[in-house]
Amino acid sequence: MSYPEVLEFLFAQLPMFHRVGAAAYKPSLKNTEALCQWLDYPERKIKTIHVGGTNGKGSTSHLIASALQCAGYKVGLYTSPHLIDFRERIKINGQWITESAVIDFVESYKDSHCIEIQPSFFELTFAMAMQYFAQEKVDVAIVEVGMGGRLDSTNVITPLLSVITNVSKDHMQFLGNTIEAIATEKAGIIKEHVPVVLGIMKENAKSVFESIAKQRNSHFISCTPDEPVPDCALKGEYQQENSRTAFKALENLKSSFPKLTPEKISEGFLQVQELTGFRGRWEIIQKTNPTIIADVGHNEDGVQWVIQQVKKEKFLRLHIVLGMVNDKDVDHILGLFPKHARYYFCKANIPRGLDAEILREKSAVHHLIGDVYPSVQEAFMAAKKEADHQDLILVTGSFFTVAEILN
Repeated sequence: MSYPEVLEFLFAQLPMFHRVGAAAYKPSLKNTEALCQWLDYPERKIKTIHVGGTNGKGSTSHLIASALQCAGYKVGLYTSPHLIDFRERIKINGQWITESAVIDFVESYKDSHCIEIQPSFFELTFAMAMQYFAQEKVDVAIVEVGMGGRLDSTNVITPLLSVITNVSKDHMQFLGNTIEAIATEKAGIIKEHVPVVLGIMKENAKSVFESIAKQRNSHFISCTPDEPVPDCALKGEYQQENSRTAFKALENLKSSFPKLTPEKISEGFLQVQELTGFRGRWEIIQKTNPTIIADVGHNEDGVQWVIQQVKKEKFLRLHIVLGMVNDKDVDHILGLFPKHARYYFCKANIPRGLDAEILREKSAVHHLIGDVYPSVQEAFMAAKKEADHQDLILVTGSFFTVAEILN
């Protein structure tokens, strides 16, 4: 098989939650356990750090990976979704998994008995990552939860440390309708006698984690908002919370990684984008004439953070290229967007994307005014044509909207 043929198989033959939504969700670890057994349990052969939470998982995972890289360790990093190429989900020291490794894995899978269990895209991708990291003998792998925690495919690992960034309302059709219910699902990654670091979060969520950590004899470490942290290359004030969570996690990993000095942590935070290839979070695509920024914020807290950051920018007019997915609480999220902006409504090229005309109609209820465009690229081009040199263009609403302008 060629690499394009492998991608066609992965995307077309396997249900992929990020593209199709609920149809791809499998609330069980059985498939993942079967895949790991087929591969002789690669996840047991490597050290891991498990990162969950509603927002900030990706930023926190990349910051931890970058610091460990700077300290001289060989670091695997498994995250989702990808923005440009499938291979960016699986990295070692910032380098994507090779095309040949992806091809070899998929060909082996197709020839195995595991094809009969029909795993999801995420289940198979996670197994691929664990095998690759084990084969390449990484010193440690940072593993980002896909969704939730308790029944997420990644929850077959027993890490050195669990990290939970925060909790807000997202994926409620799967995780529950209250903060407490969602927190309970995310607390599923807390393991017996494995310490857990908690980011700054609401007290009702924090109390859930404290209770479950106590039940599982897990040492509980909580971040506080006044703790100093190293400067970070990631832009946006909301990244300060992610930096604080990552820093607290790294402080509690020093006994396992003795080369992890404060100087290396600081160096890693400042070089996170160069070392890990992290993109899409308050990413400044163009500094002036006009300023263009992309951010993947897509749920209540994520959008709030983005809009708070917008308010700190200097610009004449605000243009927002907006595309969302159809399984979010769109009506509530739209109420967070500024009314004074000009909107360019679009639909990302995925089945799960929300129809742009429906998005425009729902936005009008909140007095968000703009036009509908056939594609993300056409909406983006229209915004660039309309904007003056002192204006700000923001591209946001989902990973997939941002991905199409980064490609």
